[in-house]
This record gives sequence, structure tokens and C-alpha cells, in this order.
Amino acid sequence: MKCIVTGANGMLGNALCPLLSEKGYEVFATDINISNINIELLDVRDFENVKKYISRVNPDIIFHLAAETDVDKCEIEVKHAYKTNVLGTENIVFNCMSYDIPLVYISTCSVFDGKKREPYNEFDIPNPISVYSKTKHKGEQIVSQLLNRFFIFRAGWMIGGGIKDKKFVAKIIELLKDKKELSVVNDKFGSPTFTNDFSRKIAQVIDTERYGLYHVTNKGVASRFDIACKIVEILNKNEVAVKPISSAAFPLPAPRPDSEASNNFKLQLLEMDDLPHWEKALRDYISKLIVQEN
Repeated sequence: MKCIVTGANGMLGNALCPLLSEKGYEVFATDINISNINIELLDVRDFENVKKYISRVNPDIIFHLAAETDVDKCEIEVKHAYKTNVLGTENIVFNCMSYDIPLVYISTCSVFDGKKREPYNEFDIPNPISVYSKTKHKGEQIVSQLLNRFFIFRAGWMIGGGIKDKKFVAKIIELLKDKKELSVVNDKFGSPTFTNDFSRKIAQVIDTERYGLYHVTNKGVASRFDIACKIVEILNKNEVAVKPISSAAFPLPAPRPDSEASNNFKLQLLEMDDLPHWEKALRDYISKLIVQEN
């Protein structure tokens, strides 16, 4: 089977593409960043090029990962956010319609407003509050309204990337090399989602051909403060003081929901929710990072 992966040079693509290859897919990895020699140039915002590429490859399925995921950039550059995340998705969807190709669309649990006390599930009604979340939700609507064969997978706080990781976990690990005190936000909550676990579950679900919407996050809920404390514990950096601080101390352009915590309710109903707790996944991830660095 042949598959196209857009946004393949990102954090998730780095985990998903090798897994798909292992499962026997002929992977056509694409991105606008082609620093990886195994990735072909494809800008999803360019309809004609998207059409030509899909027609040439004639894939059995498309994995649409490409998106502008910088939440604050989306809030500042609104047209860029909509062109990339909405029109880019439309361009993929229109071609899926033309060639009758099933689509995997990656979304986010930040489509909710964060006011619910319990974790959100697939049957809760989205109410996005940032430009980024609005564009991702609009992408969900385009996919679900225009296609018959689709999977929408919502991720929580994505963690992964190995030595290429530039996000929260990697930043905390780097700070721990010479800092004796860290101040970390403790009033925003989410469900950590490790790219390897997320990719594995995507592959399992698409094999069932049970199309639809799924939440896929690691078990448990955490604040950034909780995650930082766990990193300190795993690395035995007990001499470092981690202090909780309000998000108001770090004003950002884009609003964040108070809670992006998610429940894999659909997977539970299907008896497929075997993702590990985020603490175990974090420990395994950090262990692999240490090995890669050495």
C-alpha cells in the first residue's frame, strides 16, 4: 500500500513515517521543510501542486499532518494560520474526494474552551478560543462534512522528536543542566501525548477501518509544573527547586484553555485504550534521549 504523509518532517512525522514503513507501507513523505533527504517538497497551500502530486503517486491513504502549530504565531498572523490550516486541509480533502482516498487528519484537544472539570471526550462539543484551535476545528469540519472515509485523531500536549525535540520536555532538560531553580506554570492542565504511542495507536485504528473521530492521549492529566517535577525526579536533579507559578506571569498572544485534558472514550468503548500513563511514557522517552545524546 502507498501512503502520502504531509508535514512529515515535524515531530509526529518523525515517529509515524518509520512506523508506517515497518508496517509495509510505501511512504511518500512530504513537507515544505526538506532538510531530510527522504522528504519531498510539497506545500499543501498550493492546490495545483497538491493535485499533481496526489495524481502522480495515486496513494491508498493520505496522512495529513501538515499544519502551522505555533499557537502564538497563528494568533498574530491570522491569514497565514487560515491559509495553512484551513485552505491547506481543503486542498487535501478536495483531492481525496476526487480520487476516493481515505484521509487521516491530525487535530488537537485544544478545540475545547477548557471550562469542563472532567477530561473531554469525543462527544463533547468543541468551542475553540484561539485562532490556532479555530483553524484546526474548521479543518475537522471540512474533513467530516466532505468525506465518507476519514479518521480524525485529536492529540493532547505532544511530546517527542528525540534529539530534534525543541519543545517543553527538551527545554526543561536543558535548563536543568545549569539552573538551580525553575518557575513553571501550574494552572493549565492537559494530557501529555507521546508521538510514538500516538503513532502506534493511529496505525492500529486505521487497520480496523472504523472511520470517525478519536481522542488519543496518554493516560493521566498533568500541569506543566507536574511534568517538570517528574523530569527532575527521573534525572535525579533533586537539588533543583521547581516553583509553581501562574500563567498570568507569562502573558502570551494566544489564549490557552485552562484544561486540554482528554479522555480516550471511543478507544475505551472499543477496548483499545492501552496507551501507557504519561509518567511511564516520559520516563521511557527521557531514557531514550539520554542514550541518543551519548
